[in-house]
Amino acid sequence: MGSKNTVDLLDMIEKRAVANKARVAIGISNPSEKILASGKAAQDAGFAQVVLVGNKKEIEKVGTYLEIVDTDNPEKVLGDLLVSRNVDAAVRGTARASETLAHLKKVLGMEKLHRLALLLTDEKVPFFLAPVGIDEGNDVADKIEFIRLAVEHTRRFGIEPVIGILSGGRLGDIGRNRRVDRTMADADFVTNRVRELGITANHYTILIEDAIKEADFILAPDGISGNLIFRTLVFLGGGDGIGAPVLMDDYVFVDTSRVGGHYTKAIMLASALVDIKNERDRRLS
Repeated sequence: MGSKNTVDLLDMIEKRAVANKARVAIGISNPSEKILASGKAAQDAGFAQVVLVGNKKEIEKVGTYLEIVDTDNPEKVLGDLLVSRNVDAAVRGTARASETLAHLKKVLGMEKLHRLALLLTDEKVPFFLAPVGIDEGNDVADKIEFIRLAVEHTRRFGIEPVIGILSGGRLGDIGRNRRVDRTMADADFVTNRVRELGITANHYTILIEDAIKEADFILAPDGISGNLIFRTLVFLGGGDGIGAPVLMDDYVFVDTSRVGGHYTKAIMLASALVDIKNERDRRLS
C-alpha cells in the first residue's frame, strides 16, 4: 500500500547523506543513552559529522565521543549555529519546540514556518504529511501555500507528487455538522485551486486509507488533526517518523518529536537535504 513514487526514497536519502557527510547539529535536553546512541549511529554510519548542542557536563556524564557545543539553551544556540554557518544543518532533537521554532523564525526573519513531515507507514512505505504543527495550515490561503512549497521541495527528491487533501467527513455527511461542512468546502476549494497551478490533487474527504494508496503527500484538515495523524501512526500504529524539514531554500532545519528519542534518520535526512541544497545552488549559480 502506498504511492510507487516514494518506494526508493529512503535509499536515495541515505546515499546522498553518505556522499555529503554534512556537519549537523542536534539539540540535546535531558540527555539519555538512547538519544546519544542515535547521534553516534548517524556518525558511525557516515551520514554526518554530528554536533551535540546542550549541557556538556550532563552529556559527558552519560558518555559520548561526539563533538559538543556547551550551552544551557540549545533552543537558541541551534538557530544561531545554523544562521552563522557554523553547521550545515540542524535537527531539533529534544530541544523544546516552542522556544526553538520561535527563535528560528526570529533569526531567519520569517513570520511563519511550514514543516513537511516524512513518515513511514506500518508497511514502511514513505509519504509526506502536513500540517503537523498546531498553528499551521489553519486557513485556505495557508493550505495552498503549504502545497505550493511542499510540491517545490518534494520535486527536489525527484518526485512529482500527488496531493491527497483530507476533510472532516464523507460526502454523505454534508449537513450533519457545520464545522465538518466547512472543512469539506475548504478542501474542494483548495483542490480546485492547486489543480489550476498544474498540481495533481484529489479530495479524499475523511478517507485517509484511500488517500495513502495514491498520494505521496497528504494534507490534513488542520494542524491539530495532522499532529494527531502523526502521533497515532508513529506512537501507536507501528509507523515511523523520519523528521519534518522546514520548507526554505537557504538553510536546512529538521524538526523532530521529543518523544521516542531516536534521531539517526532525522540526521541522515538533514545531511541529504544539505546535499540537495548544494546541488541546487550550484545549478543556479
